[in-house]
Amino acid sequence: MATPIVQVNRLNQMQGAFDEVERYLCFIGLGGTNKGTLQTVNTDTDLDDVLGAETSLLKTQVQAAKSNAGQNWNACVFVLDGVLTWSEAVDYVMEQTSVEGFVIVDPIAASTDLEAMQTKQGDIMAQYMRPTLFIAAGRQLAPATDTWSAYVAELSALTDGIRADAVSIVPYMWGHELGTYAGRLCDRSVTVADSPMRVATGTLAGTWSDKPLDKDGRAIDRSILKALESVRFSVPWWYPDYEGMYWTDGNLLDVSGGDYQVIENLRVVQKVMRRIYPLAVSRIADRRLNSTPTSIAENQTYFMRPLREMSKSVQILGNTFPGEVKPPQDGDIVISWPSKYAVEIYSVIRPYNCPKSITCNLMLDLANA
Repeated sequence: MATPIVQVNRLNQMQGAFDEVERYLCFIGLGGTNKGTLQTVNTDTDLDDVLGAETSLLKTQVQAAKSNAGQNWNACVFVLDGVLTWSEAVDYVMEQTSVEGFVIVDPIAASTDLEAMQTKQGDIMAQYMRPTLFIAAGRQLAPATDTWSAYVAELSALTDGIRADAVSIVPYMWGHELGTYAGRLCDRSVTVADSPMRVATGTLAGTWSDKPLDKDGRAIDRSILKALESVRFSVPWWYPDYEGMYWTDGNLLDVSGGDYQVIENLRVVQKVMRRIYPLAVSRIADRRLNSTPTSIAENQTYFMRPLREMSKSVQILGNTFPGEVKPPQDGDIVISWPSKYAVEIYSVIRPYNCPKSITCNLMLDLANA
């Protein structure tokens, strides 16, 4: 005879919200206060208290990011002490928290620094399963000794022949470009799928009307910005007869023809990566994921969740604000079993078209009707 048994189990269907890492960046640079420490900052933070009252390149970039990110901005800052390297700081930060990317404030000295950043993001992915990106800076224009042609040639050499599809680089000309760019990427009025080039996001915050001059007294113009952008730097931009200062593409150092030449493509894919990872972990040794047609169909829906959530659009007053990606279609999730105990998940991510070159053609109708 058996005694009656009632058992109630609490099951986890992995339907809760994902942690949001996007728009949370870590700034790393030399500072005079709180050296060798990791500090958190947001829109309420007095940067003089955290980063010192004296002017510093680090504080200038963090302030520019704060001004350009707008509402609900938050970040972290690791203050280098002159002994620790940025790479060691990244390792420390990864032990403490997760971030979308790292903003290395102090100018790089050589192309090898860009390669080191690309290698570091790969190391982080291998150790922590955390997708990251890096934003670097080229040195400040020296108006007493630099001509624009020599400055552009020197910076162009940094990116020549470099493949680093998780690294973006910005030149210092006005002196606050790096923080401005990083802040624009963190603006919560737009999504990670939006280019920093987007004019409707608004003008760049900060002082831009005082254009930098080289040693010959030549003011910066758009030909100089175009020359830097053509060698994959991300730079500010302005439009004739259109007030305000804006930005160009968020260029990445991918190869010509690569999928990750612009930062919005990388950020969208990395966001999916962060959300599909815990879904995959929760299915380890779970026989609900098996090779039967029913299981494959159920798990295609299960792993499609990040794409469904990121594809939600909003319509208001006849205007459609699209989601971060197009809605997934049948066949966008493919599940393959190469062996009895190994499964491979393939996902297709479809970003929307984005107009970065607009041509308007006008014609007359002179018919006498």
